[in-house]
Amino acid sequence: MDPVQPQSRLSRCAILFVDLRGYTALCEDLSPSTVASLLGEFYAAVGHVVLADGGRVHNLSGDAVMAVFGLDTPTPASDGRTAVDCGRRMIDTFQPIGAHWERVYGVATGIGVGVHLGVVAELELGSATLRRATLVGDTVNVAARLCHRARAGEVLFSAEVALQLAEAERQAVIALPNFSLRGRTAPIHIYCVPAPERLERALPDVAN
Repeated sequence: MDPVQPQSRLSRCAILFVDLRGYTALCEDLSPSTVASLLGEFYAAVGHVVLADGGRVHNLSGDAVMAVFGLDTPTPASDGRTAVDCGRRMIDTFQPIGAHWERVYGVATGIGVGVHLGVVAELELGSATLRRATLVGDTVNVAARLCHRARAGEVLFSAEVALQLAEAERQAVIALPNFSLRGRTAPIHIYCVPAPERLERALPDVAN
């Protein structure tokens, strides 16, 4: 395949990743066709929330979904806040689904969310015969790593996003220890809209 020189467009937006906790156990215990059906239910639930909040589902990969806010109609003052709100609604939407799965299949599941705000490059990668639209940059990588670190029922986000939340004065957040990403020079400051059990343990440290 002949390489094609990519043409990119830079945009400032919020990136959200969400993925399933308990997916490995589902795959081990259930047939592939049943897992595919459950993934379809998960995709539909979180995708509906993304669209309702004005975002775009950009990619599906296994048990993970990548969404973007502000790429088409940028609103820099609120994209991160919108993405965090979307993450909370995803968690609320998935809770009855996860409870139903546990009753029927005996596997505990949940979802974790990561959000970062910054500049991305929007482009098509590939060759003349195989091309794929994608977003690349440090913003995407950080959001994916935050999602991987998030516990079930938790939204993790960067300092850039926390600043928007603080300016809106609308949500309690907890500052977490700095997060070092493999291969990245400096650690990043991270925050969370916590899972209820973490909030109860950390009430003295919660800032509004």
